[in-house]
Amino acid sequence: QVQLVESGGGLVQAGESLRLSCAASRSGFSSRNVGWYRQAPGKQRELVASISYGGVTNYADSVKGRATISRDNAKITAYLQMSNLKPEDTAVYYCSLWRLPGDRVWGRGTQVTVSS
Repeated sequence: QVQLVESGGGLVQAGESLRLSCAASRSGFSSRNVGWYRQAPGKQRELVASISYGGVTNYADSVKGRATISRDNAKITAYLQMSNLKPEDTAVYYCSLWRLPGDRVWGRGTQVTVSS
């Protein structure tokens, strides 16, 4: 099965940007959808952005205009670029891959902390 490893999280200052990476472990990446989710303390997990195997993207209203999701199938890696970060963006960010309902694979997450 696919294994995922997120990286790129850390402490940043409000207004700055970062790029998160999600590296997959096996073939089949190109035929799967990718989603970035986040969960802040005391809050429900929410979708930040997704990109389908065909390249169709979707963004949460809270990050529209500030986030860009992309994928590099040759590197079997997905990315989430965020700019103008806000303290409310602070959360653990997870990537997820799926092809069919019920076959989701999740990474363990990477912490993003935005200071004001």
